[in-house]
Amino acid sequence: MGINLPGKKLRRSLSVHREADSVPLDVPKGHFPVYVGENQKKRFVVPLSFLSRPSFQDLLSQTEEEFGFNHQMGGLRIPCNEEVFLSLING
Repeated sequence: MGINLPGKKLRRSLSVHREADSVPLDVPKGHFPVYVGENQKKRFVVPLSFLSRPSFQDLLSQTEEEFGFNHQMGGLRIPCNEEVFLSLING
């Protein structure tokens, strides 16, 4: 499933790993996975360029202050509503 952004495509995906080295197969170069949701987490693969967006930086700062970044999931977890996340990155 993908969401079209100007010049970008945000993808929600299932976690797919190589057993030998546990590197996700579905994370292209220049992207990173995040897990979004308050209870049930959904995985998104987002462009690294999102890290320079003030709205995304604010979301990460709020997440760090409230929850920290040390999670058992092994990826960046953003415990916010999926619709809020999508509206934030599409804005």
